[in-house]
Amino acid sequence: MSSTHSSNRLLVAAATLAAVAWAAPAFGQVTPAAGYTPPDDTPKISVGATIFADYTIQQTPKVTDPVNAAQTTTLNQFQIGRSYINVTGNISHSIAFRITPDIARETGTGSSLNGSYTFRLKYAFAQWNLDDHMTKGSWARFGIQQTPWVDFWEGIYRYRFQGTIFEDREGFLSSSDAGASFHYNLPQNWGDVHVGVYNGENYNKPEVNADKGWMVRGTIRPLPHGNPVWRGLRVTGFYDKDAFTNDAPRERGIVAVSFEHPYFNFGADYMAATNQPTPVATEVKPKGYSIWVTPRSKIGWEGLLRFDHLDVSNLNDQTKDRAIAGVAYWFPHQGNVATALLFDVDNTKFKNFAAPQAPTVRNIEVHALVNF
Repeated sequence: MSSTHSSNRLLVAAATLAAVAWAAPAFGQVTPAAGYTPPDDTPKISVGATIFADYTIQQTPKVTDPVNAAQTTTLNQFQIGRSYINVTGNISHSIAFRITPDIARETGTGSSLNGSYTFRLKYAFAQWNLDDHMTKGSWARFGIQQTPWVDFWEGIYRYRFQGTIFEDREGFLSSSDAGASFHYNLPQNWGDVHVGVYNGENYNKPEVNADKGWMVRGTIRPLPHGNPVWRGLRVTGFYDKDAFTNDAPRERGIVAVSFEHPYFNFGADYMAATNQPTPVATEVKPKGYSIWVTPRSKIGWEGLLRFDHLDVSNLNDQTKDRAIAGVAYWFPHQGNVATALLFDVDNTKFKNFAAPQAPTVRNIEVHALVNF
């Protein structure tokens, strides 16, 4: 009996050791039963397009007919203001990319392509998604990419297809440039920070010296967890530290407040800039502001009201006031698709500008947007 019991004990021990040995490698594996779903690292690519088309009547001033110099006429034209081909994708869940050619009209007077539509790069960057290490929506980018202010503000404004935002339209900032940047989403929806270093010459020009544009934008949501209505309130600051060359600053500072609501978006920003093209040139300090509101209904109709004011410099009394009023219809779609038609009047008044600049330029416009 004792030898039988000993044999049984040996068999049980052997079976136990065999079971442990078999289970050990499986125990180290991560399976769906363990409550973990591995990230999807399947490479993906998608292609989209953006089209800005318009018909514009320049009501004021009249222009001289280039074929018949004795005749003045009301300039009107159909044109494509912008056309993008967007190629985006993911190499893995942590590495993404974007390539966007920009098709725009060549306006250089010395170019043999003057008047033609030309093909150039607007965006071409690699992005490292940092969701595994930081808050969701944090990332780092390298290449030709969005600058911190313009892309952020256009995302709230939504009427880029009518015309660029104030700082871009007046030539103080560009929507894209070559550089490296980092974006961090603050926890619990408190806001975000976007900081980067760029060439400073914009995406359509090469770098000319060693000076770089250091840009930072910080945005705070003062009431991220209260009444849902107030979660759309944001306060933003932006600063661009750049230079034309040594001892020749090119700097921009912006403070802004925005509010997003189901029935309207609102934005107001103030900009102060410093320009000194050469070390011996006089320092110029332009400043200005922009205020806009886009009331909307639940059935696709929206309004657009915007006013921009620019003091051209601190050395003279030149000012520029732009007023835009329009009505738009946004077609219903599902997913990340947008199409819209906008009818608007764009009126700009110039004060103390030398000829041939007219005191008032008024355009009556129809704009179309296609984005998918």
